[in-house]
Amino acid sequence: MKHSKIQSEHSTLAPAILLWVLPLLLIIPNVVLDITEQYYTTGIRIANVLIPAGVYYILMALWRRNSITALCLLPVMILAAFQIVLIFLYGESIIAIDMFLNVATTNAHEAGELLKNLTGAIAVVVILYLPPLVVAVVGTVQGWKLGERTRRLGLCTGGVLFAAGIIAAICVSTYRPARVLFPVNVISNIVTATERTEASDAYLENSKNFSYHARATHNGAEPEIYVLVIGETSRSDNWQLNGYHRPTNPKLSKREGIVSFSKALSESNTTHKSVPLLMSHLGCESFADSIYSSKSVIDAFSEAGYNTAYISNQQRNGALIDFFGSRADTCEFLADDGQTHHDMELCAHLRKAIDRSGDESIFVVLHTYGSHFNYTERYPEEYGVFGKNEATQAKPENRKDLMDAYDNSICYTDAVLDSIIGTVESYGHPATVLYLADHGEDIYDDSRERFLHASPTPTYWQIHVPMLVWMSKDYREVYPEKFAAAVAHSGCNVASSRSAFHTLMSSAGITTPVYKAEEALTDSSFKEPERLYLNDYNEGLPLAEAGLRRPDFDELLAHNITYR
Repeated sequence: MKHSKIQSEHSTLAPAILLWVLPLLLIIPNVVLDITEQYYTTGIRIANVLIPAGVYYILMALWRRNSITALCLLPVMILAAFQIVLIFLYGESIIAIDMFLNVATTNAHEAGELLKNLTGAIAVVVILYLPPLVVAVVGTVQGWKLGERTRRLGLCTGGVLFAAGIIAAICVSTYRPARVLFPVNVISNIVTATERTEASDAYLENSKNFSYHARATHNGAEPEIYVLVIGETSRSDNWQLNGYHRPTNPKLSKREGIVSFSKALSESNTTHKSVPLLMSHLGCESFADSIYSSKSVIDAFSEAGYNTAYISNQQRNGALIDFFGSRADTCEFLADDGQTHHDMELCAHLRKAIDRSGDESIFVVLHTYGSHFNYTERYPEEYGVFGKNEATQAKPENRKDLMDAYDNSICYTDAVLDSIIGTVESYGHPATVLYLADHGEDIYDDSRERFLHASPTPTYWQIHVPMLVWMSKDYREVYPEKFAAAVAHSGCNVASSRSAFHTLMSSAGITTPVYKAEEALTDSSFKEPERLYLNDYNEGLPLAEAGLRRPDFDELLAHNITYR
């Protein structure tokens, strides 16, 4: 009798707890997003909470054995946990399409570096969602059932909430669930991310008929060398060349022939988009329609008769960057051996590529690992000139050590670039080296306490990037107008990813129908661009509408960078 009574209590109490508590846990992301997303109207906020709450209550009350229903809602719990961790990391925004693509294109080592700094957020979601899962598993095994009266009350509650939410949504003429309603928006983003991955996988087939119709116009009297160095996670503010108070560019600051563009902004804060953007002729406005069927700057140089090489210090990840690189005559990924390599090793591979080209002109792309977190792993010990950097965990109180380590990585990048330039210069040919970073980085710079990059909405520190060009003495003598144009435009507002392709075409004297003189920094026709940002939906938005906040606009104004 006693055992039967306990079982009866479990049969009503535990399922009732699941009914009333689990929906509240599942709408935590909705409530938090209502607080963090400034562009939500009152109607959107009401609908975003009431609609999913109503659905969850209805689902949990439909079947008396609702512990099974709770287990079926596990995917929603996983998405909710992911969303909470994301908000913990960035302070706002839904799980973006780019976040899923970042997961797919980030190597395990990078992921591990990030996860070990998110233990607090992970602990929170475990505390929130593990107990109801345990109760659901036990309830499923024991066959616990929800009381009929409680079940009807749950259905009624869910129906009222859902109806009220629908009314609120109807009152918002621009309500788009696929953009604002969690988890509908996240599921929609997963579908889009899958579609983009499939398009990327089909890139070689879809782009096979594309041609730049590129033609070289230089006289070819002697070989020429052009090198594009793609930096990683570099902030313009931390470069001595751009006014930083620390000597982070001791070598480049003494180099002749260097022009730095201190007002360069990237049009994306994610590697998997910013690198294809800067390697192609496309801008934000045409990226979504054409990136999976267009070719890169490597193909333009190949068509013009250049020997080409792509040498990367990053791992292959199946993204467009890999496919772009595979089109070169020589394609190397240093990390294919499973080891960690410092960027200086790229110089030896650069020399081998130039030697192999013989009397041919050559174009080389070097993709560095740059200043990607964990910063202390990006440079040899002898480059630790700004402190010991012992506190490496991602915490606001560790900012000084994090910044010291980051500055060490910039100092090392300075040495790497100087060595690349020295390698190219040693051949005595007309030569140009163009360097630009794919994006920047947050390092707890203000009260928002943001860290890293690739957040769903950018910040000033994620998009203000270093960009510079070096021209050899021989090049400056043969093409003085190109160097003069670069110097004249050094103080201009620049869209780095938009100008890279056209600047290389201009420097090498390659003609192609897609060339835009107004976007080439080495052309006298250069014009300051409209400030755009490639958002999560691959839409080219005016920068003022890209999700920047007041601190970001203040920094742009302080650096005399236009954003309208």
